[in-house]
Amino acid sequence: MDRKKIIAFLAVTILCFVTTNLFAHGVNKDTQTFLLGNEGVNFIPFLYIGAEHMITGYDHLLFLVAVVFFLTKPREVFTYVSFFTIGHSTTLLLGVLADISINSNLIDAIIALSIIYKAFDNLGGFKQIFGKQPNTKLAVLVFGLFHGFGLASKLQELSLAKNGLFTNLIGFNIGVEIGQFMALVLVIFIISKWRKHQSFLRFSTLTNTLLMIGGVVLMGYQLVGYLVNN
Repeated sequence: MDRKKIIAFLAVTILCFVTTNLFAHGVNKDTQTFLLGNEGVNFIPFLYIGAEHMITGYDHLLFLVAVVFFLTKPREVFTYVSFFTIGHSTTLLLGVLADISINSNLIDAIIALSIIYKAFDNLGGFKQIFGKQPNTKLAVLVFGLFHGFGLASKLQELSLAKNGLFTNLIGFNIGVEIGQFMALVLVIFIISKWRKHQSFLRFSTLTNTLLMIGGVVLMGYQLVGYLVNN
């Protein structure tokens, strides 16, 4: 398979990944049954559920793909992922423990906006149109806060038992980080391999354009959901 066909395949894959998962994101029925019937400390099950949720959380993963896309040094990857982790871990715990309720459609729309923002940034949009580069680390941290509220909203919908809640949330959060790490290893491996080919520039432009389109689709879907349900 030549490089043009590979690029086309990746383009279709990204769009299919977004559209086929649009209606699947969230907590599956088996997990819902477990969480609704949960009492006391269940650290390991919550850790597994956190990892599973992150791996299947296409919106979180698309944002991370955009964040690490042009990062070449391990230290840079660690720094940006740490900002994202601090953000979403803080609001995940705060949102559930303090019972801060935010409409899940609006939160998911903002998460979709984060994908659009970072892909637009990767394409050089801010410098070309506005002549100024925003603070990328601050943006990743702020959007990380919204991603955490998105994770929290999925758990809040299930009215978790208070007994053992904090320990279970720690397990869930660690699971999220494990899932995030697993996904990032694969993403970084693919991007680093492609970076060695001359087609990488075309690939990067196409991929970030598709990320923006995917973000627009996701945001539109969530905003329509908000208008329909409210």
